[in-house]
Amino acid sequence: MSEATLHAERAAASVRLERALVVLGILALIAAPFVIYPIFVMKMLCFALFACAFNLLLGYTGLLSFGHAAFFGGAAYFCAYAVKAWGWPPEPAILLGTAGAALMGLIMGFLAIRRQGIYFSMITLALAQMFYFFCVQAPFTEGEDGIQGVPRGHLFGVVDLGVTMNMYFFVLAVFLIGVFAVWRIVNSPFGMILRSIRENENRAISLGYSVGRYKLAAFVMSAALAGLAGATKAIVFQFATLTDVTWQMSGEVILMTLLGGIGTMVGPVVGAGLVVGLENTLATSGFPVTIATGLIFMICVLIFRRGIVGEMYARWLGRARDG
Repeated sequence: MSEATLHAERAAASVRLERALVVLGILALIAAPFVIYPIFVMKMLCFALFACAFNLLLGYTGLLSFGHAAFFGGAAYFCAYAVKAWGWPPEPAILLGTAGAALMGLIMGFLAIRRQGIYFSMITLALAQMFYFFCVQAPFTEGEDGIQGVPRGHLFGVVDLGVTMNMYFFVLAVFLIGVFAVWRIVNSPFGMILRSIRENENRAISLGYSVGRYKLAAFVMSAALAGLAGATKAIVFQFATLTDVTWQMSGEVILMTLLGGIGTMVGPVVGAGLVVGLENTLATSGFPVTIATGLIFMICVLIFRRGIVGEMYARWLGRARDG
């Protein structure tokens, strides 16, 4: 069997597996609020979208950001303030949060992409910490108390988002739109260039691509989608606090992505579900959540080196090749 034929078969098997997982996942999410506490599932969906946004940058562009919490939490603040102080409906408030996160991504990305590797990561961390201290001091964030009592409002002026099931299916729609946007970006010519930059940046430069511009564009898109997740979370839980902009939140989304499998569409969703479910289960057990999360991460690193979904892909493709 030629190398080209083998590669084509492996690609086809990967597509079949991913499509099957997507269909099963959508059906499970539609049925989930009738079986599981809807607020928990909504939290999982918000963090899953956040992880998918981060994976766009790390898994498909090869850029490790330690400051993505700034976009997630910043959008939550912008959205919550617009709804509570200005009386905006939820749709434009979420769009404001997304646009604000994109603008922050443009500024932070412009400063960070001038460096590579750990230097890039540390610059993103430093800028995110600057934004954190801004949120501590800024009057509109209400300091350590955060913005509380944010009304959910009515979707299009008709659908009452105060009803839990209405809110759930709105969050599910936002999640699916966000994930589809990531999929469309990754499977476009632009996404192919991002992958080439991840694999061999020098070769991409030699082919005439403006690597800096592509990196910046990917950074802004990732920030905007992270902001979409953060703004939606602010509407769901009706508050925005400093927890959403801490460096621990940036570390948490990295953990979600690595556990699920970087460079896969489904991996970050699985990783987010695992981490959020673990936190929810152990919240009242008295056992430290961070220790349990660390142990699971160590096990996954030792057994699932590509992440849970990454290993599933690898074994599926191996069987397809052997067959």
